[in-house]
Amino acid sequence: MKLILTQEVTGLGAPGDVVEVKDGYGRNYLVPRGVAIRWTRGAEKTVESIKKARTTRAVRDHDSAEAVKAKLEGAPVQVKVRAGEGGRLFGAVTVTDIAEALAEASGQDVDKRTIAVGNPIKSLGAHEVTVRLHDEVSATVSLNVIPA
Repeated sequence: MKLILTQEVTGLGAPGDVVEVKDGYGRNYLVPRGVAIRWTRGAEKTVESIKKARTTRAVRDHDSAEAVKAKLEGAPVQVKVRAGEGGRLFGAVTVTDIAEALAEASGQDVDKRTIAVGNPIKSLGAHEVTVRLHDEVSATVSLNVIPA
């Protein structure tokens, strides 16, 4: 099935890309969620407008991503979690917790899907995570996990 992506799909492509996927994946997942539209000859004009908007947005977003990167890498971010005796956490620090702490620290919302945590964070102390702010800009953020 040939589709045109309207949003970024990890591992598949960016908005405006024409991709070939299995029928079930396109029909049951991508199209119902509004992530893609069916490819037609008339939709080729849509591809051009999506790509044009993406390039103008990318230039603007690159500069803002650099500014956010400077804010995030400037100082360690405090993440408050519930912890028991000896510094063990009740569960793990989730990407949602990290996204909320980053939004509080930088003053700008960070999408939780762009946060990459190497190993699950299950202890207090200093940890590092990577945040993909733009296609070309990634920030390595130091987290300080403290008890609430």
